[in-house]
Amino acid sequence: MTAEHTRLTAALRELRARTGLSLAALSARTAYSKSSWERYLNGKALPPRPAVQELCRVANEPDGRLLALWEIAESGWSGRAEVSAPASDEPRRQPQEPPPPVATRPRGGRGLLMAVVASASAVIVGGVALVLFLLPDVAATESNAPSASAPYSLAPQCHGADCEGRDPMRMVCGIGPDTLTTYRTTTGAHVELRYSEKCGASWARVWGAAIGDRVEVTAGGPSRDVRIENGADAETYVYTAMTAAHPGGTVRSCFRPARPDGERECVEARVGQPPTTRPPTPQ
Repeated sequence: MTAEHTRLTAALRELRARTGLSLAALSARTAYSKSSWERYLNGKALPPRPAVQELCRVANEPDGRLLALWEIAESGWSGRAEVSAPASDEPRRQPQEPPPPVATRPRGGRGLLMAVVASASAVIVGGVALVLFLLPDVAATESNAPSASAPYSLAPQCHGADCEGRDPMRMVCGIGPDTLTTYRTTTGAHVELRYSEKCGASWARVWGAAIGDRVEVTAGGPSRDVRIENGADAETYVYTAMTAAHPGGTVRSCFRPARPDGERECVEARVGQPPTTRPPTPQ
């Protein structure tokens, strides 16, 4: 399993945990069988793109970031497409048609070389564009990145203070976290406070925000924040790095709108209490 497939699997498992659905119930709400979901959620097979979209739909989750993760993971599986083809109970991916023939042949070796360089450039540009789209999610240090050859584990990779400032998805803390509170800002953005008991850490995530909006989270220690940098961020959700938290402690999140007349809005939640939906307090 590649590092990219590992990240995609962790994100899919988090979504499925949020739904509270069993594999049988998930199968009943989608076009994919129980055995297929078992393979997808345990990393035994790469799900087809429509399966990722359907899981996002069931979980009421924007699908932009998950589809971008799928695009990268799928590229690593392209050499094994025949082995990982979906079972007969799943929609089959249609084979791609070969590109149309070139109307005129390049003249001489130089023309052939230029054609090869142009094709390679197109592939590189496409790859760079996808990497830039995922930059907020993959800009962690190299030491935090999982090795493609290392055994894959769903066990959390940090706890408490060791999780401070780290990515919840990379550290496998995003599988089955608790939602402490959910609120909608006056600008229409949605903010959630998340907590992982296994990791002993919290983070905030936001969607429906505008470019320049910022979300902060703190649990009495360092403050972690994330900013909506571009249109890609605004179309999906983004999340902060983690901050250490513990049962009974208070986690606080503040939303800072980009517009000049916007007020900072904050909300608090206590770890271990039932999830709440409350209006933020302008500050």
